[in-house]
Amino acid sequence: MTDNLPNWYTQPARPTAITHQGPDGREVQISVIVPCRNEGRNIRPVLEWAAPHADELLVVDGHSCDDTRAIAAELGATVLLDNGKGKGDALRVGIAHASGDILVFIDADGSHDPRDIPALVQPIIAGNADHVSGSRMLGGSDELHATINQFVRLFGSQVITLSINYTQGVRLTDSQNGFRAIRAEVARSLALESEIPTIEQEMVIKTVRSGYRICEVATHEYVRSNGESNFRVLDVWFQFVKSWLYYLFIWRPPRRTAGRVNAGRVNTGSVNTGSVNAESLEQSGNIAEETNSPGSHKLSGPGEQIPKARSR
Repeated sequence: MTDNLPNWYTQPARPTAITHQGPDGREVQISVIVPCRNEGRNIRPVLEWAAPHADELLVVDGHSCDDTRAIAAELGATVLLDNGKGKGDALRVGIAHASGDILVFIDADGSHDPRDIPALVQPIIAGNADHVSGSRMLGGSDELHATINQFVRLFGSQVITLSINYTQGVRLTDSQNGFRAIRAEVARSLALESEIPTIEQEMVIKTVRSGYRICEVATHEYVRSNGESNFRVLDVWFQFVKSWLYYLFIWRPPRRTAGRVNAGRVNTGSVNTGSVNAESLEQSGNIAEETNSPGSHKLSGPGEQIPKARSR
C-alpha cells in the first residue's frame, strides 16, 4: 500500500473557469492587462484565449510600429498607450485605468498560457490570498536552460528569490515571472515605481514587506511564438540589482493594519500546507471593495488613450 500519494493524485482538477462569487456573495470582476510592443504576430491567440476570463481586457501598447493596436481593437480590447518608458510603465498605466477587483498581468508574446488565469485568480476570489504569482520553477520553463544568457537569467532570479525568502521568512520559488494576479486595491497601495521589467520583483518584495498574503501556482513558460525578445540581461543587470537591494533592504512600507505575511504554493486551488495553511490566510482580509469604472479615462503625462473597440 502507498503511504503518501503524490499531489497530482490527491488534488482536485485545475480550475478551467472562474467562479466570480466571493465568500461574501459579492461578484468579483477581473481585468486582464496585456503590456506589449510590436507583438502583432503574437498577440491574437493570447487575447482570444484570455478574453473569456476577462470582464475587462486592457492592452497597454508601447507605441508599436506594427498592427498590434489594430488587432487588439478588433478583438474587443480597450487599447491604451503607455508613456514609452518600458514594461513597468505599461503595467502602471494598466493598473491606473483598470476597473476590475482583481488584475491579471500576462505577456503578449505567447510565453504564458491564458488558460492558467482561473488557477491564478481563484485563491484571491476565495479569500485565501491577495497576490498570486505564476511560478516557472514549479511549472517549468522553455526559456531558462539552453544558453548562457538564459543561465544568467535563471541564476540571478534564484539569488533574488532566495534573498527574499531568507530575509522575509517566506517560501517563494519565482520572483521574476510576469504572469500574476493581484487585488486591484493591493496593486495600487504598493505605489509601484519601476519603468522596466524590474516591476515584477518590486511587486513581489513590496507585497511581502507590506504584510499582504502572497502565494504561487505552477505555470509553464513557453518560447515566444514569433520574433526575438528585446530583453538582454547585460543591458539591465545593474538596474535589477539596484531595485532588488533598494526594495528589500532600504525601502520601508507605509504603516498599515495587517498580519504577518503568509507565502506559499497553491496547488489547483488549494494551499500547500507545507508552506502556509488556509486558516491563517483567511484571517488576513477579504476581497477588495468594488471599484467603479468611469466612462472614460485620461492618461497622466504624455500618454493617450485609443478608443475602446467595444464595451465588455
